[in-house]
Amino acid sequence: MAQIIQQVSLEEVRFYSPIGFYEEEQILGNEFFVTVSVSFPFKNPDSEVLENTINYEEIYRILVEVMSPRRKLLESAAEDILNKLVETYSSVQKIDVRIRKSNPPFGGDLANSVVSLHYSKD
Repeated sequence: MAQIIQQVSLEEVRFYSPIGFYEEEQILGNEFFVTVSVSFPFKNPDSEVLENTINYEEIYRILVEVMSPRRKLLESAAEDILNKLVETYSSVQKIDVRIRKSNPPFGGDLANSVVSLHYSKD
């Protein structure tokens, strides 16, 4: 039996956050871009009713909450985003979280570092 899967995403949401392994990064902050996609069964009797989908404004609030405090590693931010989405939306089947850091301080010329996590409900 075929099933329709809906996906809601926020792409390249920009944050200037106090995240970084080095103390100076936590003081000065870094530029990050977060992409989140959530997939869930499309069971929507009325596609004009917000309660019948996942509100991407709520996803954005989760991103702000997670990306605001000081922390050392992007991995912990990605994990917190993933866990909060799983806790908030029981119907979600798949989640992809990607955090890109612009110009990490390791001497590269305009490099980016990326951490991503993928969740799939079996």
